[in-house]
Amino acid sequence: MFSETRYALNGNLRVAYRTSREGSRDIVVAPNWFTTCELFPELPSIQGWVEAMTSLGRLIFFDQPDTGASDPVTPGALPTLEQWADSITAVLDDLSSSEAVLLTIIDGAIAPAALFAATHPSRTTALVVLEGYAAAPGPERTDEELLAAMATMWGTGETHHVLNPDIPWNEEIRAIWARHDRLAARPATYALLTPLLTEVDVRAVLATVRVPTLVVHHADDAVIPPAWGKDVADRIPGAKYVELPGRNIYHCVEPGWRASFQEIAQFLTGRQPEVADDRVLATVLFTDIVNSTRRAAEMGDRDWMPCSTRTTPSFGRNSFAFEAASEAVSR
Repeated sequence: MFSETRYALNGNLRVAYRTSREGSRDIVVAPNWFTTCELFPELPSIQGWVEAMTSLGRLIFFDQPDTGASDPVTPGALPTLEQWADSITAVLDDLSSSEAVLLTIIDGAIAPAALFAATHPSRTTALVVLEGYAAAPGPERTDEELLAAMATMWGTGETHHVLNPDIPWNEEIRAIWARHDRLAARPATYALLTPLLTEVDVRAVLATVRVPTLVVHHADDAVIPPAWGKDVADRIPGAKYVELPGRNIYHCVEPGWRASFQEIAQFLTGRQPEVADDRVLATVLFTDIVNSTRRAAEMGDRDWMPCSTRTTPSFGRNSFAFEAASEAVSR
């Protein structure tokens, strides 16, 4: 569904990006500093959201300098906020795209996206902010203990479960997120750039945004409280604020992406599409033929294998899934 990784030039830094197929509009998914376009669009946890969003337009994912597949930066000489925002310009120019919707789906991404929208209103169709904040107030801005704990978890995937307590989670999912994180940012990069999440302050910038803006926030987010999202909307003239049930930071994962997607679709197209829920209730029938489990234990794997291949390929066991219990019985 997505292109191979390409590169756009932001000054002397190459910015990696990927796109989905052409659509009715371009939608730039503005990242923070801890994602990689090499893997993020294909993460199993967000596939439902990605498929739905591509119905609205061409999705564009990119990596900020020093993260993912983009060029590294010199320690002690981090790009300015303006240079981070210029990554959006570079990608759009490389695609010969005149304008795009800017979508921030992860914490901290609002800073470069808001600055681009304020600086280039003619190239910004709309700004959509999910779980955003203008400035982290109070002690959260200098909580070194919290930052140290997050840094310790980096590369394990567990950060995403902490930030999204309702995301479906098991060892396989954790390992997939962990691999993504390790390829998105080295531990040293994470330690270097994490403070940007708490030091960001775009309150002055938001007041200058003059493009249609939607701010969506989860009502029970314990990390980024709804009041912070409401503050973002209040600071942008004419912005629409929507609060939805949920406590995940990410709006692109289960179980809450559908309601958020519908709000985005309504805002961009004027209509709210129906979104199918792919969860089903199934009846599972499990059989154990002619005491195969006991016989396999008695004979051992080596002697049992020839027998099992002459009966069933699964050691005498079969399992079937049916949409209803009556179907299982009738068959």
